[in-house]
Amino acid sequence: MTYSKIIGTGSYLPAKALTNYDLEKMVDTSHDWIVTRSGIVERHFAADNELTSDLALQASRRAIEAAGIKADEIDLIIVATTSPDMPFPSTACILQDKLGIRNGGAAFDMQAVCGGFVFALNTADLYIKGGQAKTVLVVGAEVLSRMLDWNDRTTCVLFGDGAGAVVLRASDKPGIVASKLHSDGQHRNMLKADPKVSMDGKAVFKFAVTVLSEVVEEVLEEQKMAGTDIDWLVPHQANIRIIEATAKKLGLGMDNVVVTVANHGNTSAASIPLALDTAVRDGRIKAGQNILLEAVGGGFTWGAVLIKW
Repeated sequence: MTYSKIIGTGSYLPAKALTNYDLEKMVDTSHDWIVTRSGIVERHFAADNELTSDLALQASRRAIEAAGIKADEIDLIIVATTSPDMPFPSTACILQDKLGIRNGGAAFDMQAVCGGFVFALNTADLYIKGGQAKTVLVVGAEVLSRMLDWNDRTTCVLFGDGAGAVVLRASDKPGIVASKLHSDGQHRNMLKADPKVSMDGKAVFKFAVTVLSEVVEEVLEEQKMAGTDIDWLVPHQANIRIIEATAKKLGLGMDNVVVTVANHGNTSAASIPLALDTAVRDGRIKAGQNILLEAVGGGFTWGAVLIKW
């Protein structure tokens, strides 16, 4: 049987960092208010001349280096983003060019907002299992700072820019072992960008905790596993209260959850690969462990991916 194995991870945060104390000078808010409600301490914003593809490029180079491969070995690129450089061409095609890949492999974007990375990872897995790709670069990259309404203090303090990437390769050893994806468009108005981000925070919180625990249980049940079989939960880094509530529902202690939201805020499709790369590089995630990724985003979209590392 062919599996998709993650052989390299990488991430990138722009140099410009805004702390909660910086935001106190810009909007009617406070450090304590932001931390209590979200767990966020700082977030990073792209420079004026930085595009989503530039952030993706930095994260991709680090993932490719970690994988020990050459860029032209990549025969498929999927970029999960809700903030592309432009309507077209895709950010993935732009990234392919910036990486110097000239092998004619497919490249396309995927839009599922904060759920984008798990949707892209599942898609890459299907390409590999179907024999249509051997080495895939999956990127989550966002420049959400340009979509924020600075008159809405309930949303502008939550989001940041960043990128994370993984390299997947076909393997006969277990890698991605299960995935479940869902969408429900009737909830589309709870969280949207039209063109600025707006959100019904209480409704999103309630919905997110419910569907995240359900989709994780769905994956675990399929694999005849329990929450206690998970070594690391790597959740979408949106809000510490959502993360804690989801972990509690699964019977997981926070010692088994990778949390990086304090350092970069909600980076949408970039948040899971940012957290994953952090835990891989600091040695928490080790070979043979069970890793569960889960996310929920506007649309509404949600999903989970179970990986044997």
